[in-house]
Amino acid sequence: MTLTATDIETLFTTSAGEYRFARWGRPIVPVVFGVEEETLQVIKGAVEAVVALAGHKMAETDPELGANLMFFFFREWDELLDVPNLEKLIDGLDPLVARLKAQEATQYRGFRFDDDGAIQAAFCFVRMKGDIADQPADVLSLSQAIHAILLWSDQAFAARSPLAVADGGTVLRPEIAGVIRAAYDPVMPAATQDASHAMRLAARLAVSG
Repeated sequence: MTLTATDIETLFTTSAGEYRFARWGRPIVPVVFGVEEETLQVIKGAVEAVVALAGHKMAETDPELGANLMFFFFREWDELLDVPNLEKLIDGLDPLVARLKAQEATQYRGFRFDDDGAIQAAFCFVRMKGDIADQPADVLSLSQAIHAILLWSDQAFAARSPLAVADGGTVLRPEIAGVIRAAYDPVMPAATQDASHAMRLAARLAVSG
């Protein structure tokens, strides 16, 4: 499937109609809470694979936060209120948890940005209930890594998952992989709210395709 500039614009246009793109501006340092060691390695492996696809970098530690890509897996949203010092990382944690409970949400991502608008940190919360709890660890891990590598629209994958089944396994759809690679091209901006950015991404996809 070939993505047009309009298709790509949709991936970064919020439900409020605003084009908002950002990629990571620093090496990624993941940490995972709430899973067993075996699953931990699967998640970190997925992050490493997506970061390598983007041509970005990982590091052992972040100078400000220690870790800057944090995954939290839990059963109930209220558990977040018991995580020490989490309210210092997430502004308005109490009302956020209340809202997510009311929506019966299964996941949420919050981002922090640097002075240039690039992603500085990401916090990924996954409530292991319902369909999401039934996903194999490798599928769930790849999905979370993809969602965290760019500031996608809140409705980017509402109609179609970024994943596909190929040769009996689950893989990243090639056209989405292309968008990620193009987004991390050094000549492209780390962040922008200019929708013409989608045309530049589409041009790079056309050349690489």
